[in-house]
Amino acid sequence: MGEVNQLAEAVKFMFIGMGVVFLFLIVMIYALKLQAFLISKFIKEEEKKVPTNEWKPVTTDDKQITAAITAAIIHHNKG
Repeated sequence: MGEVNQLAEAVKFMFIGMGVVFLFLIVMIYALKLQAFLISKFIKEEEKKVPTNEWKPVTTDDKQITAAITAAIIHHNKG
């Protein structure tokens, strides 16, 4: 009967430990949400334009693009 009692104690401690961790995580989530709300309310940040690095081809001619890609592949294979 001693082993069963130890097993029950181990399971009890496991659930207590998991419950404490779960409650800590819940409290931490709500604390972070409150922090984000307070920061966004009291600290106004200027909106900055972020430059986009979108590549826009100079030409839309498919033959020229194909020729450029082919030349790049040939150049890469030579060197």
